[in-house]
Amino acid sequence: MLLVFSLVFYGYGEPRYLLVLAASILSGYCHGRWISRLRTGKWSKLPLVSSIVISLGLLFVFKYADFVLDTVTKISGWPLTALNLALPLGISFYTFQIISYLVDVYRGDTPAERNFLNFATYVSLFPQLIAGPIVRYTTVSQELSARTHSYKLAAGGARRFLIGLAKKVLIANTLAELGKSLSQQSSATVLMAWLQAIAFMLQIYYDFSGYSDMAIGLGKIFGFHYLENFDYPLTATSITDFWRHWHRSLGTWFRDYLYIPMGGNRIKVARWVVNILVVWLLTGFWHGAGWNFIIWGLYFAILLIIEKLLLNGPLKQMPGILRRIGTLLLLVISFAIFNSDSLHQAMEQVSRMLLLSDVPFSDLTTRYYASSFAVTLLIAAIGATPYPARVIKHIVQRSKQSKWIAVAEPVGLVTMLILITAFLIDGSFNPFLYFRF
Repeated sequence: MLLVFSLVFYGYGEPRYLLVLAASILSGYCHGRWISRLRTGKWSKLPLVSSIVISLGLLFVFKYADFVLDTVTKISGWPLTALNLALPLGISFYTFQIISYLVDVYRGDTPAERNFLNFATYVSLFPQLIAGPIVRYTTVSQELSARTHSYKLAAGGARRFLIGLAKKVLIANTLAELGKSLSQQSSATVLMAWLQAIAFMLQIYYDFSGYSDMAIGLGKIFGFHYLENFDYPLTATSITDFWRHWHRSLGTWFRDYLYIPMGGNRIKVARWVVNILVVWLLTGFWHGAGWNFIIWGLYFAILLIIEKLLLNGPLKQMPGILRRIGTLLLLVISFAIFNSDSLHQAMEQVSRMLLLSDVPFSDLTTRYYASSFAVTLLIAAIGATPYPARVIKHIVQRSKQSKWIAVAEPVGLVTMLILITAFLIDGSFNPFLYFRF
C-alpha cells in the first residue's frame, strides 16, 4: 500500500518522470543483488561502478547537461543546443539514497534487499521522496519488514507534521514575500542587500527544516523513524559546527561516501586541503547547475580550511557570543551567494554587503520594508534558536499533573492548523525551495 500510494503521489506531481524513478529503482535493486553475488570476487567493483555510472548519469542528463553545454558554448563558440529538460522532483535525493545503499552492500555493511517491494518502497516512500532528508537503507531496513504502530507514534507524528507545516506556511512564506518585494525594487542599498540575504537565510531554514519536520512526522505515523536533519544550525559557533547541524543527512553522506574514502583527515595537509576543496565543490554542484553554487561550495571549503589550519586555537578561546556573531555574518554572506541567479549577481550582492560598491547605506524604501517585516524577522530569528522549545518543554514538564496541558496542546495545534489553512487559502501557491535543487 505504501509503495502504491508513494508512486501515485509522485506521479500526480511529476507524471512525465515516473518512469525515471521506476528505472532508478529497478537499476538499484538489480545492481544490489549483483554486487552481493560478486562482492568477494575478482570483478567485485564492476557492478558498483556500473550502478554509480547509471545513477549519476541520469542525474547528470537532467540536472547538469544544459549547464555543461552552455559553458562549452561560451568557451568554444560552438552553437550547442540545450536539452531543456525539466528537473525531475527529488532526483538528487533518491539518487543519493540508491548510491548509499549500493555502497553499503559493497562494503558488507548491509545485505542486499531481496524483496523488490521493500526496496522500491525504501526509494519512493513519499514523506521524504521529494526533498529529503536523505534516508539510508540501514536506518529503515528493519522497519521495511516490521514496524510498530501506535496512537502515541501517530499523535507525535501529527504534532511534528503540524510544526513543520507552520514553519513553512506561516514563517517561510512570509519571508518569501519580503524577499520577492525587495528583489523587485530598483533602488540598491547596503541595508537592502543585507536584508535580502538575512530574509533568504531564514526563509530557506524554515522552508527546508519545515519539510524535514513534516517528513519525520509522516514517517512516525507510518512507523518509520528518520534521523534528525536540522539541529538549530543558525546558533553555530563555527562553520564546522554549522555543518554538523545543517542538512545533516547530506553532510554525513558526503563525509561517509566521499571524504573518508578519499583519506579524511588522516593524511598530509596538502592532500587534505585538496580533499576539502573537492568535497565542497561537489557539495555546491549538488545543489544546482550554476557557477554561484560552485562558488558557494568553494566559499565554505576555504572557510573550513582557514578554521582548521589557522583559527582552531584562537577561535576556541573567543567568547561564545562573538563566535556565534562572526559565524552568522559569514553565513549571511554565503546565502547571498546561494540566492543569486548568476555569478555576476552574487559578486554584485556581496560587494554591496561589504561596502565595496558605490551605493548608499539606506533609503526610504529599504527602511519601509525593514520596519514592515521587523516583527516577522524577529520571530523568525528567535524561533531559529532552541530557547522557545526549551521554554515550552519546561512549561509542559511543570504542568504534567495538570489537566489543562492535556487540553491546551491539542487545542493549540488545531488552532494552528486552522490558521495555516487560512493562509494557504488566502495566499498563492509557493512550493518548497529545495524542490529546485
